[in-house]
Amino acid sequence: MFDRIVSNPAILGGKPILRGTPISVEIILEWVASGATRDDILRKSPHLSAADVEQALAYAASAVRNEVLVAAEAGT
Repeated sequence: MFDRIVSNPAILGGKPILRGTPISVEIILEWVASGATRDDILRKSPHLSAADVEQALAYAASAVRNEVLVAAEAGT
């Protein structure tokens, strides 16, 4: 299902990364959260493909799909 995503304890402590790169799913999410578009990411990292970026986002969505999120209150 996520053939472009791999994890190796020797690389970034086992965080999920895009196969053949040091780019983590986490960094893709950080770039998107900071306003980067898919095209921005591809310009910044030309060794990635559009499918890499899309799969990283799909992997992240899948990872949190069944998580229970608790809203933090201000000041806590």
